[in-house]
Amino acid sequence: MATKLTWLGHAALALETGGYRVLVDPFLTGNPAASLKPEDVQADFILISHGHGDHVGDAVDIAKRTGATVISNFEIAAWFGKQGIEKNHPQHLGGGRKHPFGYLKLTLALHGSMLPDGSYGGNPCGFLLTTNDGKKLYLAQDTGLFGDMKLIGEEGLDLAVIPIGDNFTMGPEDALRAVKLLEPKAVIPIHYNTFDLIAQDANAWADRVQKETKTKAVILKPGESYSL
Repeated sequence: MATKLTWLGHAALALETGGYRVLVDPFLTGNPAASLKPEDVQADFILISHGHGDHVGDAVDIAKRTGATVISNFEIAAWFGKQGIEKNHPQHLGGGRKHPFGYLKLTLALHGSMLPDGSYGGNPCGFLLTTNDGKKLYLAQDTGLFGDMKLIGEEGLDLAVIPIGDNFTMGPEDALRAVKLLEPKAVIPIHYNTFDLIAQDANAWADRVQKETKTKAVILKPGESYSL
């Protein structure tokens, strides 16, 4: 069964793989780029990369409504437990776990992680997912450029999802360098144009990716999908 990734706007993603629905950083309420309302979203699992409000987003309400299991670092998983989400699974950087939807490893991310109420959110992360049919996806979420992206790329990536917005994350130049380190078959940019502060020309960036690498650059509008 094909794996389908839908960009919901900002860094919010929806994955459908092996019959499971996986939400990532579901910031929908208050997101001017959001393509769905929280009540319209279904999920079996929710992945949270770090504690900032534009990534935790509507996860608590969605998890309560759908019964989804929240997966994040230990500190954030424990915080969700305090919010009444008993179905949570803690992991940590470099640690992997076989879940029903595939093998998920938490990767390094250069960012912050304070939770919306000021609680300590532990270390931010990205996600390296090997689906049950062997596809490899790297969801960088919020991060700056780091050299160990080369090690992640050695996994043999079918798809990388990386930020290009600058100011809070990698900008276009560093995101292009990231593609050169990761060498994925395809790349999708996220975390841009939600607000003026992170406005970028994704098409111009994609042109450079196409010219300077062997990677296929895929530009999605919020609500659009890419299938592997």
